[in-house]
Amino acid sequence: MIKTGSLGDVLRTTSVLPGLKRRFPDLELTWLVAPAARSLVERHRLVSRVITCDPADAASVAAVRSELPGIRWDWVLSLDDEVPFCTLAASLETARLSGATLDAEGQPTYTDDVEPWFGMGLLSKDGKEAADRRKRENERSHPEIFASMLGVESGRPELPLPAEAHAAALGFATDFGLEDSTLVCGLNTGAGGRWRSKELPVERVVAYAGALEEALDRPVTFLVLGGAAERERNDRILAGLAGLDAPPRVIDAGTDHDLNTFAAILGLSDLLLTSDSLALHLGLAMEVPTVAFFAPTSAPEIDLFGLGEKVASSAPDYCSYRRDVDRSTITVERLVAASLRVLTAHQGRRRLVARS
Repeated sequence: MIKTGSLGDVLRTTSVLPGLKRRFPDLELTWLVAPAARSLVERHRLVSRVITCDPADAASVAAVRSELPGIRWDWVLSLDDEVPFCTLAASLETARLSGATLDAEGQPTYTDDVEPWFGMGLLSKDGKEAADRRKRENERSHPEIFASMLGVESGRPELPLPAEAHAAALGFATDFGLEDSTLVCGLNTGAGGRWRSKELPVERVVAYAGALEEALDRPVTFLVLGGAAERERNDRILAGLAGLDAPPRVIDAGTDHDLNTFAAILGLSDLLLTSDSLALHLGLAMEVPTVAFFAPTSAPEIDLFGLGEKVASSAPDYCSYRRDVDRSTITVERLVAASLRVLTAHQGRRRLVARS
């Protein structure tokens, strides 16, 4: 498996592993992944070996290219379209290759069996316009598409956490008095530095929190989540919540956790409001009831596995992958209504991450 990034894509690709195991009971899977994503796959029960490679580091690519030749693979799944990985996939001795590789002229291309996915991407053989149209028209989720391409049953992502991540989350819950009866809503409404148009405006996040607590007519503890790129944004959310006429209880979850600790702390939530981001995939792996909102990207592509609802933009530029996409139709009213339904549907659920 050559799948190195982005982090969310790596995690959601684990959905194919149970199906591969059922199809091939003697499965021995080697996963080539970026160093930053190693912790997302290294403890998975169906991953036999993890090799890291940074495509931007020539020495890293060279080291992998010297290590893997000499092995005859039964199947290479080449799921990244960067040139170094296309070149690597083309160089491997394998009975079957599916995914990105090089054509006879040494140019990046992909095999016909992965057309349903790569035909919506940058390598599309029909050009960007056709790829974008297919992306907008697509109604199948990522797990469905990949399962059908690989001839396996559709599954769901898994992220087994180390004991220290569970311990960190338990300590966090103890420090902040998060009892089992506490209603905790995680807010991960940013999207890193690359996709600003995926974000929910700060003032709308603040308004949502106030409206949700009012609609529930009970105290809600809001957990403000994010990575290092969200530090300044989260500070503005915290200040906005503190400035409400009736400020809710708010906890700054911090922005400097490793991936496993972040996933475990996120897993303390009873509800997650999130953008189409890594946190969405981590929340689904932690089986947290979720409301996810979408403007520049495709909502159908995301499978919530029965854990929640999607709120998609109804503006004309929805799923356009534009940096300045219209997010005005993702309103507080729609988000709150979806949140109430999700909370009702998942009352009494068992958390994968314990608070006590």
